[in-house]
Amino acid sequence: MRQILFSGVIGMFLSLIGTPLYIRLMVRKGYGQMIRDDGPQGHHSKRGTPTMGGAVFIVATLAAYALTKVITSSEPTISGLLVLFLMAGMGLVGFLDDYIKIAKQRSLGLRAKAKMAGQLIVGVAFAVLSLQFADSRGQTPASTKLSFVQDFGWSIGPVLFVVWALFMILAMSNGVNLTDGLDGLATGASVMVFAAYVVIGVWQYGQSCANILTAGEACYEVRDPLDLAIVASALMGACFGFLWWNTSPAKIFMGDTGSLALGGALAGLAICSRTELLLAILGGLFVLITLSVIIQVGSFRLTGKRVFRMAPLQHHFELKGWSEVLIVVRFWIIQGVCMMVGLGLFYGGWVTGK
Repeated sequence: MRQILFSGVIGMFLSLIGTPLYIRLMVRKGYGQMIRDDGPQGHHSKRGTPTMGGAVFIVATLAAYALTKVITSSEPTISGLLVLFLMAGMGLVGFLDDYIKIAKQRSLGLRAKAKMAGQLIVGVAFAVLSLQFADSRGQTPASTKLSFVQDFGWSIGPVLFVVWALFMILAMSNGVNLTDGLDGLATGASVMVFAAYVVIGVWQYGQSCANILTAGEACYEVRDPLDLAIVASALMGACFGFLWWNTSPAKIFMGDTGSLALGGALAGLAICSRTELLLAILGGLFVLITLSVIIQVGSFRLTGKRVFRMAPLQHHFELKGWSEVLIVVRFWIIQGVCMMVGLGLFYGGWVTGK
């Protein structure tokens, strides 16, 4: 359990001290955020704020995980490395998108096809690799069965699994990306979900089917639950440190570099911990904001009318006159409730399973 503490503390420390150094570098190079003309008018005051801040907590997370392994003389696991690969790979796609926005002064960044291609390559690689590397018990990092609090039903097969994993990765990456519209909103919400996965990983480790002495009827068939908790702790700590500088008024934005990486990490943790459908509840705020965009677009195309003043949902409340801080705090409360409900369902599944 020391590894969980070490990874969280190291991740937070590196992100906390690394972010202001990164801000100075971005300011010196003149790398500031472009603001879309069709967004809320109040956001134009944020033009020029340093962006691509997600690079800080990506590096902090990777370093925290590596240093934890060195300090505790423990070996990394394939499940942990795969989640980190997915996070870093999606972050790289986002970094290219952010860089084009800055270098070419084009607010939309990468072309849609190029951005999607990058996400597909990283997602497919993760999905395929996650079905390899079976341990002595035949457990691979991911399973071809669908899961809620554990695997259920029949195997959907490797091909459909890759499609399902891609859907999860793209949905969560773009969900976090849509949520990242107000200072600190996506970062704070992500901290809560990563905290939930620390709890889930620790619980799965204690109730693992691999532990003959404690395994019960409701034990968990998860390959590396403790290491997934270590990765989640490193992410939680790194996001905490970044939030100090990202909260209103933000000194730096995470950009697509950060939002795509966080979404990828969340999907990876859900897939490897066999809690795929539970993620929709644990990350309920991301789902709610994504649905607001789907409803807005669908309504406008079908009826020519808009349901919200503006989508994503947080901008609707901005146009209603709510302050940015008020929206962020209330949305954090919603996310906190989603996290508690998700953990309650996870524990309830174990209780009823016994």
